[in-house]
Amino acid sequence: MAYTRIKICGITRPEDAQVAVANGADAIGLVFYAKSPRAVDTARAVEIVAEVAPFVTVVALFVDASQSTIEQVLAAVPVDVIQFHGQESATYCEQFERPYLKAVRVKPGLDLGAAVAPYGRARGVLLDSWQDGVPGGTGKTFDWQLASGRIARPMVLAGGLDAANVGAAMAQLQPAGVDVSGGVESAPGIKCPRRIAEFVRAVRAADLINSGDE
Repeated sequence: MAYTRIKICGITRPEDAQVAVANGADAIGLVFYAKSPRAVDTARAVEIVAEVAPFVTVVALFVDASQSTIEQVLAAVPVDVIQFHGQESATYCEQFERPYLKAVRVKPGLDLGAAVAPYGRARGVLLDSWQDGVPGGTGKTFDWQLASGRIARPMVLAGGLDAANVGAAMAQLQPAGVDVSGGVESAPGIKCPRRIAEFVRAVRAADLINSGDE
């Protein structure tokens, strides 16, 4: 059976990390971007990561952060992967010598292949929805057809996913991973255990269908 990796992003509480892991999430995301309603500081991030089981990936999300800011977080928090969600160049991303994902916000007219080409050393490309002035967490999907067959890199799909639409998204794009935040919340930054469980079940059901093992 195909196995699509699941990341629950925007974790702000240790108990939400516990629920995500208990339901089978492969990764959790910590947002180090002060303008986000899901932002955490290093002290809270350390508390959250303490509740994460071995072999669950901890992803730190930054948006055009300074080098010193990122280095301070990496020194304090046991981060496995960095997610760059701004306008960071490949050279900037690679200087930290840590596995990374590069987010690209998709909109009509974007040459997606050209946008991701410089990031050849990234572990994957995360596709999110474009909204002017908002780097992510919009809660809106984009036209998945804009990404179909456009990139050869491992793809992580984000942007408005929830239990009701993730199966259709996976059928169309067959991503290596899916990334959800608002779609499993009861309020910004507060995860809902029921919605997390429903999302994970929907992804695994789609894996079965896409593998022909249904």
